Amino acid sequence: MPRTPWIVGVSGASGTPYAAAVLRALLAAGESVDLVVSRASRLTLLDETGISFRDAHWQADLREWLSRGADGKPDTFSVDIDAVRHWSAGDLAAGPSSGSYPTRGMLIVPASTASVAGVALGLSKDLLQRAASVTLKEGRKLIVAVRETPLNGQTLRHLVTLDDAGATVVPASPAFYAGATHIQDLVDFVAGRVLDAAGVPHGLYRRWQGELGGGARHDG
Repeated sequence: MPRTPWIVGVSGASGTPYAAAVLRALLAAGESVDLVVSRASRLTLLDETGISFRDAHWQADLREWLSRGADGKPDTFSVDIDAVRHWSAGDLAAGPSSGSYPTRGMLIVPASTASVAGVALGLSKDLLQRAASVTLKEGRKLIVAVRETPLNGQTLRHLVTLDDAGATVVPASPAFYAGATHIQDLVDFVAGRVLDAAGVPHGLYRRWQGELGGGARHDG
């Protein structure tokens, strides 16, 4: 069968652990991934993790990034990245820039207000925005995990535009009913909701079963 990946776009908003959790879960589910890391997101990744994401060394940098927990602890996870293909954010001739390039859809995690505006307005100023525009025009799934607060009217209008165009907006809003006891639990909840919107199976969080108190944790 031909390779049909999910495109994962990482924009410059705070929240690189969300992207890492989504990437790990996609790979664990046996999915192929085309990765686009924006220029702004590389600054955020450096600030939040100390990792420099470099096009010439992306495999090593990605392995280091995905191996870390949300608390920054190295070697928390073991990840096989053989199913990942990386495209430079400035490469507007890349595969995902064309509708004839087969993909399952695209996840923007985290999505900055700038990336939301760019996609809503059809600016296509970089590969992330172009790939998202292509995803919409081809009628494929586009999931936008917006990470910003507060949201002003302009951004809210852009999000409504994306919703009208067929995208799914998933705010990066952790919930607590799943019994979170660690920062990774909160990150995984958001990542899990993104994957739910994409229809990708995972076991990142405990689902609501209609029983009050099910998420409570008690020590002996």
